[in-house]
Amino acid sequence: MGLKSQVLLPQYPIREKCKELILTEEQLRQLMKTFNHEILLGLGKKTHDNATVKCFVTYVQDLPTGRETGKYLALDLGGTNFRVLLIELSENHFEMKSKIFAIPQHIMLGSGEQLFDHIADCLAKFMKEENIMKEKLALGFTFSFPLKQLGLTKGILKTWTKGFNCSGVVGNDVVQLLRDAIKRRGDIDIQIFAILNDTTGTLMSCAWKNHGCKIGLIIGTGSNACYVEKQKNAEMFNEPDGGSGNVLINTEWGAFGDNGTLDFLRTQYDKDIDQNSINAGQQLFEKMISGMYMGELVRLALVRFTKEGLLFGGKGSDLLFARGRFYTKYVSEIESDYSGVYTNCREILEELGLKHASEQDCVNVRFVCECVSRRAAHLVSAALVTLLNKMDQPHVTVGIDGSVYRFHPHFHSLMMEKISQLINPHLKFDLMLSEDGSGRGAALVAACASAKTR
Repeated sequence: MGLKSQVLLPQYPIREKCKELILTEEQLRQLMKTFNHEILLGLGKKTHDNATVKCFVTYVQDLPTGRETGKYLALDLGGTNFRVLLIELSENHFEMKSKIFAIPQHIMLGSGEQLFDHIADCLAKFMKEENIMKEKLALGFTFSFPLKQLGLTKGILKTWTKGFNCSGVVGNDVVQLLRDAIKRRGDIDIQIFAILNDTTGTLMSCAWKNHGCKIGLIIGTGSNACYVEKQKNAEMFNEPDGGSGNVLINTEWGAFGDNGTLDFLRTQYDKDIDQNSINAGQQLFEKMISGMYMGELVRLALVRFTKEGLLFGGKGSDLLFARGRFYTKYVSEIESDYSGVYTNCREILEELGLKHASEQDCVNVRFVCECVSRRAAHLVSAALVTLLNKMDQPHVTVGIDGSVYRFHPHFHSLMMEKISQLINPHLKFDLMLSEDGSGRGAALVAACASAKTR
């Protein structure tokens, strides 16, 4: 009789050392309590200025009805690429044309004027290609960086994130900077009707399809959420009620923990990532979750275990030891292998110069990936449940966008399971993947705003 092939488990020392990445329900409930307190500080007039979770007012009071019509432009800037979109809305139907443009590294780290000239240039190219240079169009601008809004078309950049560091933008109104760049060109006629971030765009886009959608969530390069709040709770909101009694709040939850409130959960890997980032001490919650850092969290753990002789026979490689070289997409690919199969894992390890990896190494690497991605899903879920419990509405749909949620094979199911465990028992929820979220959302905000001025 042949021996039964044994399913390998992660080695005991690695399981033990990864325990700090596995969060207990008690820890998550502590996080929820802390996060709820931070939200109240952000919403309060007296406490807002010193709050870590800013809960910025977006000035969006109305969700789409599905009856919006017309032709709109949208700009979507939130990472190393940005999109220009032309969206035509008719009742319950929309058509979209879009083009992606890259933002070169030298512009990401150059001057603000350079950045906005580049955006205006790409906008003009797109309008030329679509033959709409002569049309006067309303534009919605999705700008996915921490923004203090002073109105629907006035937003002050608080700080750059996601690898950007353009001079002369922080503390200034980004709508005005875009208007100035368009004016410098003189060949396009565009009226900017709204500035919003990608979470607001995602919420608007999903609410157009599903009227129960009241939360927008991004888990991609960065992470953030916005939700529908009662105007009476949003003490920083200072405009007349348009009738809904509500206003969307952009939580900017990526900064949760910047004041030390998450130190009870942060590991040596989180601290290492933060110390070596361009915005040390900022966006600490985001750094535990988002696609910009997930691969690096895994790499740091793998490097530690290799140096301790627990992985790859203690023999690493130049690429494994190179910062940023273990991409977040590797985490998704490794976890996409069927249980007991390590095709993707082997391919990735070979790519990293680790041809000598054993099957046990593959088991261990996959386990580390699972610990990091599961922790991210649980952290997001706990923060999301805090919002759902606070809103206390019988049934809320959460519109979600971002590469981590979209491409990680288990993120959705990990979230469904954890939210169900943590949510108040009388509340129901759905998670909805956004399609073309922030682009279509920007056009919808522009549509709602321009309709009011007609």
